[in-house]
Amino acid sequence: MTHILVVDDEPQILRALRINLAARHYDVTVAADGAAALGAAADAAPDLVILDLGLPDLDGVEVIHGLRGWSSIPIIVLSGRAGNQDKIEALDAGADDYVTKPFGIDELLARVRAVTRRTAIQEAELASIRLGDHVIDLTNKTISSNVRLTPTEWHILDLLLRHPGKLISQRQVLTEVWGARFVKETHYLRQYMAQIRRKLERDPARPVHLITEPGMGYRFRP
Repeated sequence: MTHILVVDDEPQILRALRINLAARHYDVTVAADGAAALGAAADAAPDLVILDLGLPDLDGVEVIHGLRGWSSIPIIVLSGRAGNQDKIEALDAGADDYVTKPFGIDELLARVRAVTRRTAIQEAELASIRLGDHVIDLTNKTISSNVRLTPTEWHILDLLLRHPGKLISQRQVLTEVWGARFVKETHYLRQYMAQIRRKLERDPARPVHLITEPGMGYRFRP
């Protein structure tokens, strides 16, 4: 059963969505503000979040940033803000879709089904990524040949493998893995990349999959 976290400060919307989603066999958790939403996401591990932007304590975009700091859970924004800039900010923060209030329940359910399908396809793709002699499953955090990575190594590798061919800047990796206070600590990154290459590249001194772009960042080359 798909578990959905619904976040909205309007009791009537929470009630209507809980009833409609439960009637269609979704498991539903509700939260009325941003702090409760972040706590529920951490505790209940939902499969999808439906999020209002106009919350009483935190702006919805802040909640998206909070979730994206540790999770790739799909997020559908449900908001009365119809301006393009609001949509752009929410999508840039990491939302997967945007539905404007007032909305039809059938439209929202169609968006839920579409996002759920895309997520299922992406998870299947992430379950079998080949890197040289190894097959990596990012969903279950396993690597063939019993290769073991530390949590930090997994975090770095996950970031690169989810964006094949894309240059990931040193700043982005440092911010996402260690936090904004560590954006100048590039030696951390060099050390960890060397460790990952020793475990996964055939010739760590001449990597062909985990590539350094000098002075810029790193790239996963399938």
